[in-house]
Amino acid sequence: MNNLDGTNTDMSSPAGSPVLSAPPARGLTRGTWVGLIVVVIVLAVVVVLGIASRSRSEAVLETENKQSSITDVAIIHPTGSAMTDEIALPGNTQAYVDTPIYSRTSGYLKAWYFDIGTHVRKGQLMAVIETPELDQQLQVAQADLKSSQANLDLAVTTAARYTNLLKTNSVSKQETDVATGDEAAKRAARDASEANVRRLTQLQSFENIYAPFDGIVTARNTDVGALIEAGANTVPKELFHLAAIGKIRVFVAVPEAYSASIRNDTEATLTLDEYPGQPFVGQVARNSNQIDQASRTLNVEVDIDNAKGQLLPGAYVFVHFKVPQHSTSLTLPSNTLIFRSQGLQVATVVGDKVHLVPVKIGNDMGATVEIASGLQPSDKVVVDPSDSIAEGQPVRIADPKAPASEGGK
Repeated sequence: MNNLDGTNTDMSSPAGSPVLSAPPARGLTRGTWVGLIVVVIVLAVVVVLGIASRSRSEAVLETENKQSSITDVAIIHPTGSAMTDEIALPGNTQAYVDTPIYSRTSGYLKAWYFDIGTHVRKGQLMAVIETPELDQQLQVAQADLKSSQANLDLAVTTAARYTNLLKTNSVSKQETDVATGDEAAKRAARDASEANVRRLTQLQSFENIYAPFDGIVTARNTDVGALIEAGANTVPKELFHLAAIGKIRVFVAVPEAYSASIRNDTEATLTLDEYPGQPFVGQVARNSNQIDQASRTLNVEVDIDNAKGQLLPGAYVFVHFKVPQHSTSLTLPSNTLIFRSQGLQVATVVGDKVHLVPVKIGNDMGATVEIASGLQPSDKVVVDPSDSIAEGQPVRIADPKAPASEGGK
C-alpha cells in the first residue's frame, strides 16, 4: 500500500518492512531513435546524390573536352573529269636582239643624240667621239705613204734603166738584180704604208657611233666629255644598250614529262597580268634538244610578234602549250595537298580518324591537280588540312550547311 510519504509498503513482506519501487530507466526513447535513423538516411541519400551528380558532371566534362579536342574538317571527293589539253608554264621575255654598244677607238665623247627609251633606226648617228691622237697618227701615216710612194717610183725607174742597159751589156747582171730587188722592197714598204693608212682611217671612222639595227635605247652610260678607252689592254665601257623589241623571245623551262609534246613551229599563247584577258599568239621557234640535269626541264624558245611594243623585255609571263589530251582521271583542288619531307600527301577521313595517303601528280593546272595514283573516287579528302594534322588524329566531318565553329577548321 502507499504510505503518506509516498513509499510503498508491501504488507506481505516480513516484519512489515516497506519496499521502495525502482526509479525509471534513463536513455533514448523510441521516437528519438526513429528520428536519428531518418536523419542518417537523409544524409546518406544526400551524400550519394552529391557523389553521383559530381560523377555525372565529370563524365559530361570529360565528354565535352573530348568533343572539343576533335577538329572539325571539311571534306571533298576526288572528281573524275577529262583534263584540259593545255599546260601553262612561267616564262621570261627577252628582246629579239639585245646588244651593248662600245667604242672601237679612244678619245673623248663630243656629243650624244639619243637617250633611253628613244627609238632609233639602223644607221642613225648616236654619238661622236673626238680622237686628236688618232688624227695625228693618221697624218703621220699618210706622210709615210707619200714617202714610200716616192721611193718606189725612183726604184721603178732605176730598175727599168738597168734592165735596158743590161741588154747592151752596159751594166752587169749583178747591178741589174740589185736594182730590181730594191724596187720590190720599196713596193712592199709602200704597201705597208697603205695598209697602215687604211687601218687608221677605219679607226677614225669609229669616231661616229651608228645604230647597228632598228631598236630602242634601253641604257646610256656616257656623257659629253667622258674619256673613252678602247683596246685589248683596257676594259671597254658600254656607251649605249640597244634592244630590238619588234619581236620578242620567250624562254620557257618545260618539265621533262611534257618535253615530247613540244614541237617546233607549233602555236603557243602568252598571257600576262598587265593585259588580263588579252592573249598574245606566238610560235615555238626552237628548243635546246637537251634536258637540263639540274632542273630536269627542256629550254624552249617561243617567238612572238610585238609590232605595237606592248611586250617588254624582262617581263614575267605565262606560256600556254597544247598537249595531247589525257583520259578521264581524278582531280583535286590544290589546297588539299600536304607538302612534307615524306613526299606529297593528302589527308583522308576513314571512320572518324585521319589517314595520310601519298599521292602522285599527273598534271598541275594551278587551282586543280590531276592525281595520277593514290586515291579512289570514294575517298573523303580533307580540304585545307592544318600543318599539324597527323596519322590517326580523331576528326569530325563538319556539316557543310552549318556555320563554322571557333574550334573547328
